[in-house]
Amino acid sequence: MAKQTKRKQAAVEAVDRTKHYSVEEAATLVKSCATGKFDETIEIAINLGVDPRHADQMVRGSVAMPNGTGKDVRVAVFARDAKADEAKAAGAELVGAEELAEAIQNGESGFDRVIATPDMMGVVGRLGKVLGPRGLMPNPKLGTVTADIDAAVKAAKAGEVQFRVEKAGVVHAGIGKASFDSAKIAENASAFIDAIRKARPSGAKGTYIKKITLSSTMGPGVFIEDSSAA
Repeated sequence: MAKQTKRKQAAVEAVDRTKHYSVEEAATLVKSCATGKFDETIEIAINLGVDPRHADQMVRGSVAMPNGTGKDVRVAVFARDAKADEAKAAGAELVGAEELAEAIQNGESGFDRVIATPDMMGVVGRLGKVLGPRGLMPNPKLGTVTADIDAAVKAAKAGEVQFRVEKAGVVHAGIGKASFDSAKIAENASAFIDAIRKARPSGAKGTYIKKITLSSTMGPGVFIEDSSAA
């Protein structure tokens, strides 16, 4: 236990909390600070100059991580007949219609992403109180309400990350694992930052990206310089 505490203390001391690092430097630091006995998740948090209470300042979307996320994503698909077969062939763990909705209402929660064909939204809509708080409600803008079930399931499995700004103006996501080499962590972080930059809403005024922080599950946060300064 003492060794673990010393390692963590050394990791914290290695980070200059007054400095903003390049994405590559931050990735290297965060990886070296991940001293837990498990494969820590690499997390990114971006503070934005928006107020999501206003529709024209909402930031939401999805982005494919170039190197995946290292997470085994379990997918639930609402579909019937040929589309249900397509979902199963693509690797979805849970596939169904009314019976799947009933299972979820009764507590089934073994999934990380929910996808639905457009004709199933009448069924899925009844699950708003269950899926909404978990951020799992299918949405056409996120590509999770679609007729192309095969592509949607495979994208989720390959490491597509969804993001949505929270009330405080922060958007965050897990973008990899500490076992990734630092170059892959940096590449994923850059892809996520670029996606947030491109998702700038029309109502955002002044400084859009205020602060970017990279960290591991147990490690200290490392500030990343924003090259766009906008």
